[in-house]
Formats: sequence, C-alpha cells, structure tokens
Amino acid sequence: MNSINRRSVLLAGLGAAGVGALAACTGGSDSGQALIDPSGSAVAAAEKKREGTGRRQKIALTAAPATIDLGGGVRPRTWAFDGRTPGREVRLSVGDTLVAELSNQLPDRNATSIHWHGIALRNDMDGAPPATQSAVRAGSTFTYRFVADAPGTYFFHPHVGVQLDRGLYAPLIVEDPAETLGHDDEWTVLLDDWVDGVTGTPDEVFAELKQGMGGMQGHDMGGMGGTDTDGGPASPSPTAGGMSSGFMLMGAESDLLGGDAGDVKYPYHLVNGRVATDPAVYSSKPGKKVRLRIINAGSDTAYRLVLGGHKLTITHTDGFPVRHQEVDALLVGMGERYDVLVTLGDGVFPLVAVAEGKNANGLALVRTGSGSKPSATVRPKELNRVIMTASRLRAADDVRLKTAMADVTHRIELTGGMMHYNWAINGEQFEMSDPDANPILVEEGQRVRLDFLNRTTMWHPMHLHGHTYQLGASGPRKDTAIVLPRRKLSVFFDADNPGQWMLHCHNAYHGEAGMMANVAYRA
Repeated sequence: MNSINRRSVLLAGLGAAGVGALAACTGGSDSGQALIDPSGSAVAAAEKKREGTGRRQKIALTAAPATIDLGGGVRPRTWAFDGRTPGREVRLSVGDTLVAELSNQLPDRNATSIHWHGIALRNDMDGAPPATQSAVRAGSTFTYRFVADAPGTYFFHPHVGVQLDRGLYAPLIVEDPAETLGHDDEWTVLLDDWVDGVTGTPDEVFAELKQGMGGMQGHDMGGMGGTDTDGGPASPSPTAGGMSSGFMLMGAESDLLGGDAGDVKYPYHLVNGRVATDPAVYSSKPGKKVRLRIINAGSDTAYRLVLGGHKLTITHTDGFPVRHQEVDALLVGMGERYDVLVTLGDGVFPLVAVAEGKNANGLALVRTGSGSKPSATVRPKELNRVIMTASRLRAADDVRLKTAMADVTHRIELTGGMMHYNWAINGEQFEMSDPDANPILVEEGQRVRLDFLNRTTMWHPMHLHGHTYQLGASGPRKDTAIVLPRRKLSVFFDADNPGQWMLHCHNAYHGEAGMMANVAYRA
C-alpha cells in the first residue's frame, strides 16, 4: 500500500499512540452534496454483481415481549425474537439469499428494525433507520432480502434506540463450502451483559446516563472516563443536589482498555443466555478439534475470554481469516467476533468470559469426561498469560487489501465524555431526524482511509456498516475495532458498496447519545 509510510503503519495497531496532526478530511461535511439513495440504481447494480447460488432461505422473526429463562431461577421480562434469547441461530451457505420477515409485536407502539451486523449487503436491507429504511412500526412487518456473499461469523440485532441491550439478538453464520480448517465440530458462543427486567430497562439506564456526572453526589468518581469537548475534567467533584446512581458504574478500570472499562452496572453476564451460576454446557469427547464462533452481543462490556486448561488458535476475526495465532486469552469488544480452534482435553473445563474491568464474569462449561463443576467465579490461570488483541493479528494473504494509494482520508475524531454524556464524532452528535447532515463523503471506487483519533479518556469499539476495513498495511480485516483512549487508529477500505452507511461506537449508549455518523456515497 504505497500511501502508507512506516510511521502510519506503526500507528495502525490498537495500542498505537496518536502523534502529530492527522490528514485533513478531503470529503468535508457538505450536506448539500447529492447522496446515493439506499434504494437507488447504484445499489441495485452493486447487488447484481454479488455471486449468488440461487438458493433462498426463508425465516420468520417475531419481535415481542417474553419472559425468558436465564438459569438459576432468573426469569426476566424482556423483548426477544420468538420468545427466546439468544434467538435461534441462522445458518446459510455463502451466496445464498436470506429472506427474513420481521413481525413487530412490541408493546407501546415501539418501532424496531434488524441490522445484519458485519454483512456487506445491499444498502436498503441494512436495517439502520432512518438512513436506510423507516423503522418497522408496531403491528407491522418488513421483509429483508439479500445475498450473503461473504462467509463468516455474524449476528443480528435491532438498530433503534438502545434495543440492543434487550434480548433481541441471534447468531448468523455464513458457511464456506470450501473451508479447509478441518475441525470436528462447531460451538457458537454468544456473550452478553444483562440488565433488562432485573434492575431496570435499557431505556431507564440511558435516561440516567444522559444526566451525566455533573450532578452526582456522594459517589466515587474514580475511573469514570471521557473528557468533554469543553475541556472539563473526567473526574469532577461531587456537587450538591446530585442524582441517584442506580445504573452508572464507578471505578471500572482496565489496563487493556486504557483506563475506564465501562459505564453500566450489569447484574449478570451471560454466555449463550445463561448466568454463571447455572451455565450452558457443551459436551464433546477428548481430542476433538472444535471451532468456537465467539460473538460479543453486549452493549457496554468487553470480555476477556479463556477456556481453562487449553490454548486457543485464532483463525478469523469479524468473518475474515487471519494468520493463525495461538494464545491463552482473547479480548472481545462489543460487536467483535472471533473464530478459534481448540483441541479438547479430558474432563470438565470452564469457558470464562471476564467482564473486563468490572469484577464479574460469564461462564459456560465444556464437558468431555468426568469431573466436578467449577465455581461460578472461577479464574483460570490463562486469564493472565498471553492475551490477544486485534492489533497483533495479521490478515491472511488472500484477504489482504491490494496495494493502492488512499484516494481520500477522513479525520474521525471521537469526542465527548461522561460529564455531560455528549458522545460525538468530530464534535457533531448524530441527529436521527436529519441523517444526511454532516456526512462523511466517499465515492464508489475510492480507496478510503479513516484516521480515528480518540480525544476522550474512554475506549470505543467503532463499527462500520456495509464494509470491512483493514487495520494498517497488513492488519486484520474487520468491521468493528477498538480505539483506545487518547490513541489513533488508521484503517483502510474500498468503497465498493454504494449507499449510506452508519459508522458508530458499538457501545449502545454511546451510539445512541450521538457517537455516530453517516458514511455516504456521492451520487
């Protein structure tokens, strides 16, 4: 990639320090530009180029209130697809067409949608209201129809408000008939932080967070990240007449995440929809090679994941292959997915997902023989050994972007903080009422560089819809990547999927507060 010098390569990793000035944004924030319509001819033309098998898989998804069983006697009332969380796994082969009819049976006239996270699909099927469709009104249906032409581990969830933090999510696996990993079995592992129906609802959480920290009284402010754009301190002194703190998390710290680990206190952390005291169990036999498809469906929590007594070999991230890396533990931010291979030993082993910086964990068990069940708070020694983050991975040769000059560079400043809870991109909070305002403009056929500069003291998992980007010159291909506080991350993608695409923090509360932008193709 001729446009990348040694300096920018060194800055491209997750842990690279930001230094010097960023390249100017050559697209600008010109909302007067004509943008490609999500249902326009350019989108239809791009869809025709996708290689399809001609096979169609039809599914029906009903979003409705449900009382679900999380194990251990925990039975919260939430919203779910077809009465269960996680929803039923959807599997299809690469090139198949998915036809998914969503029926919205949510209460109180709540609209919803389905976003197919990580899939590079046609723009009007992306499920991101109001940019790509109108939200599906209560009592109505909407049919999503698209070709899934890239194999990988994905999932789907709503893209309205903070509905992600309810039970409306499920795995989506696109299988590759030509896969050569040679494993004996697969196990999909969904991680989630859970509050709904236990201590409150996500809407109540967001209402409290939006008040910010300025009115907090009598609470330890240590570890609350994010410096506001007005230069206010990250840890203000308590003031009189403050608000209650039923949901806001205090003092969550993580070196891996560069400081503050999260905003929200969760009563439970789930693995495949089960609490740690009553975990899900995967049964197999010693010596079997198993592919774990790991998905973080959480809203405010990164997880450090291990399988006690085992090494993990990372093979893919966000659906794309990487050069294989053997590790002890893996850091998974919200929206990220990793595929790993593991050869199972003989006995009962804890799969532990530690809520990074939050002194809590999720748990599942792998049983291949006799042995006692470990405690719900077990901490395998692998947690503090070799921990893998995306910056240390390299793309497999066959998916690395071809060398090309960047045609356009956009400066993506992540701004805001906990004081006023005013998260934003380039100082502009996204307005749902005007999604075309302040677009990040690209043109079809361009090589695009995004320079993320995190001006806050909190980490952000940044997700781009409809595309995958590459971290630096040879890093992994991803659609969601962690940008550490006060650091810079440079990524590159080819503008080959016309339309209007959301770029946002996959912390559900940061995104809803305004850390979102429209990456829009010029007409």
